[in-house]
Amino acid sequence: MNKINILGINISLDSKKDVLEKIEHFFSDGLQHRIVTPNPEIILEAHNDEEYFYILNTADIAIPDGIGIKIAGLILKKNIKRIAGSELTADILKLAEKQKKKIVVFNWRKGLSKKEDIENKIKKLYPKLNFIVEDIDREWALPYYQNVNIFKPEIAIVALGFPWQDKFVYHELPKMSYIKLGIGVGGSIDYLTGKIKEPPKLFRKLGLEWFWRLLNIFRYTNKKKRLKRIYNAIIVFPLKFFGWRYIQPFLYRPNVACMLYKKAERHDTTNVAPASNASLRADRHANEKSSNYKILIVKRNEKEDHWQLPQGGLSGDDIKTAGIKELNEELNTNKFKFIAIYKNLYKYKFGERNGETAHRGTIAKKHTGYKGQKQGLLIAEFYGKDRDIKINFWDHTDWKWVDSENLVESVHPMRKKSAKIYLDKFNEVIE
Repeated sequence: MNKINILGINISLDSKKDVLEKIEHFFSDGLQHRIVTPNPEIILEAHNDEEYFYILNTADIAIPDGIGIKIAGLILKKNIKRIAGSELTADILKLAEKQKKKIVVFNWRKGLSKKEDIENKIKKLYPKLNFIVEDIDREWALPYYQNVNIFKPEIAIVALGFPWQDKFVYHELPKMSYIKLGIGVGGSIDYLTGKIKEPPKLFRKLGLEWFWRLLNIFRYTNKKKRLKRIYNAIIVFPLKFFGWRYIQPFLYRPNVACMLYKKAERHDTTNVAPASNASLRADRHANEKSSNYKILIVKRNEKEDHWQLPQGGLSGDDIKTAGIKELNEELNTNKFKFIAIYKNLYKYKFGERNGETAHRGTIAKKHTGYKGQKQGLLIAEFYGKDRDIKINFWDHTDWKWVDSENLVESVHPMRKKSAKIYLDKFNEVIE
């Protein structure tokens, strides 16, 4: 893979020429493709949005945008070739005009550039281009399909801002099979229409686009939000990268495993040993009690047959808060009650065995930047119906209940040691 990983996000190392060659190939392979344009602000946003993290890391091409990405690459001894989103947008429009590919521009109706602005500018710059423009809301509405379905474009340029544009491309393109390429272009449309003046060439060359935006802050309708984005790009991102690169590799990531269980129907006890045989009766009682509980396990989406307990980082929370949040977010249910927590039960390093395991599409061996993980345990009882459980596609592909006594043999081999420790604690609780 011609990629590098920065703060968990895959970044393409292709030149602009390579990217354009790949785009031309996309039109002939019969598949749909996505291009994303991560910059420092987008990477920071992805760390607060697991779905967005996954969508970025599963794109076909991730165009590096922003001087912060360039500097991070140099620190990692990789020469990342910056490709400005506005330049790539112009190149795609030129390519489509030359190859007679039809384009749809999905534009945010509340943005600076309106449908008429975009149409007039594209007609002027690319007179032979066959295109339509749809002013839409960030929440996609079914009626918009009518015009698009009739036109049947092959390229979708989406200007909804992040993260909406990339989520739109991920979720909606499969419904429009005629589209072969989708890309989120953010503010590039505003540069195209002249609503925002593009930074001078010297500013772009020196990586001072952020300073140019600061000088033109009065042009933005939401100045406070723009200032926050500039602050994130030039202050927060470098600090986050420094910690990820130079501090976290020496630390264990605080983590919580979640054991969600439910009571099952009791087994038939007609064959329980007579009271005179105390030893056999005790064994039978233990087996009977154990089999009265089922524990939920989930299947990771990037590995075949990789079953495990739900788990996640603490992110500054205590084990109880983080565990409850993890169950809420990964299973999309609150039909459970807290039973018990245990701290620091298991610690392991990210080694060769599990280090190759991807994390929401990332290519990095250590997706979090940490040395390994130290896990606590949250135990909770489920009182809802199975239909109340809905897993997230970016985390897992399946889930199931297993008898508590079969937990260890049901999880992935690399999870068995920790599962045994957690099962012992569970048995202590239910006794």
